[in-house]
Amino acid sequence: MHQKATATLLDLAARSLLSNEPAAIRALEELPRDLFDPLFIAAFLGGHKKILTAMVRVWPFCCLHVGTLSVRESYYEIVEAVIDGLQIPPVQSPSSWGPKLRILDLRQDLDCETTCLETGTTFPFCFQCCIYSRHSILKLEEARHSVRCLGIVNSESELQSAQEPMELLVDLSLSDTLRAKQFLSFLRSKVEQSVGSLHLCCRGLQIDKMSAHRSILQFLDLGCIDHLDVGEADLSEVTTLLARTIHLDSLSLYNIAFKSCQRKNFRTFLNRLGRLDNLQKLILSFFHLTDQLHKLLRVLPPQLDTLCLPLCGLSDRDVTVLSQSSQATHLRLLNLSDNQIFSEDYEPFQTLLEKVSGTLQHLEMSNCLITDSALSAVLPALSQCSHLRVLSFAFNPITMPVLTSLLQHLASLMELKHAVYPVPVHCYEQWNFRGTLDPRKLAEVQAQVKAMLQAVQRDDMTWTTCAE
Repeated sequence: MHQKATATLLDLAARSLLSNEPAAIRALEELPRDLFDPLFIAAFLGGHKKILTAMVRVWPFCCLHVGTLSVRESYYEIVEAVIDGLQIPPVQSPSSWGPKLRILDLRQDLDCETTCLETGTTFPFCFQCCIYSRHSILKLEEARHSVRCLGIVNSESELQSAQEPMELLVDLSLSDTLRAKQFLSFLRSKVEQSVGSLHLCCRGLQIDKMSAHRSILQFLDLGCIDHLDVGEADLSEVTTLLARTIHLDSLSLYNIAFKSCQRKNFRTFLNRLGRLDNLQKLILSFFHLTDQLHKLLRVLPPQLDTLCLPLCGLSDRDVTVLSQSSQATHLRLLNLSDNQIFSEDYEPFQTLLEKVSGTLQHLEMSNCLITDSALSAVLPALSQCSHLRVLSFAFNPITMPVLTSLLQHLASLMELKHAVYPVPVHCYEQWNFRGTLDPRKLAEVQAQVKAMLQAVQRDDMTWTTCAE
């Protein structure tokens, strides 16, 4: 039978089972393995909490990934129902299918299937398993293998062997909402109930306000984290956190107390930052960096591909330093918005564009005081960014003729699909962003831009303003 037709039949069978929830739960022990995947997807998206809990208890594969599945309403209730299906502590199931669930991955937007392709009994059996924590399945399996090889057997090791370890992979957001706090309490209770058999592996952590979540930070195994997002904190608190999150791929800091970013605190922060060898993405917002960017770049890995520095008070000197850095030839995403880097000289930015032209895919330079003369000067270098896909330069004082010239030059960039352009100054009664905007003039500009895109045969490219 055709593969697509087979998938359709499986989906139909899954929906049929869901129409009778008690019967579906009773049938799980005898359910063919091929039906588990479509049934889980349908139950998750449909919010069938009882079926989800029952399915996890008898899941016939080693791992289970939420992946791209997403529900907005009752999210916590559905996720808690899935976690409730974990056998804590692990027990043997009467089902004939084996091996049983060892890794439950609740992270969303992952490029992975609901279950990994089984490759036999070799380990690791899941490509998403934790590789850093000493409590991970990988580390525990390695320790067990060493014990067996050495011939060391005692009652304690036999007991640990009987309790197969499990991993729960999550991304957490520490906020002040009551429901988020209840979910964190629920997770903590599950881990404590497992008596060491369940490893909570937090890969992405967002902290809205550091001072409100110190206790949960002591509970989490921060060595697993690869994406960290921190707001409203003292820089010394961030530095302490970085000492425990040494495997970061991505770091985002915003609203860090200005007074804490001075002298010794800043030097200690840079020292810790320089130890993050895996760092690929750095976002600093509302972070005082005026004439200090050279200190930051000195400790960052040369392979950094994302650098976002909005509202950091960057100077012309900082842009010059960035253009001369080792990171400049690797960057794929660069955001320098809300820095007055065009207030005096455009040449540093022109040089920077020349350096990043071979790799840059996403560029944001909104509200940077870009004038007609500055934009015209950097346009040749910008036109050489052949891999550019997204360009945002809203809230800059340019005129319609320069906007027209820009569009005509960038039309040759075939990978450029989306641009956010500023409303030309003639659309305002006075040139300031809070001035009265003439909707008729704006509509005329939008119509002209649309006509120009059609004239150069770039209907695949979208140009918008923040007013749309």
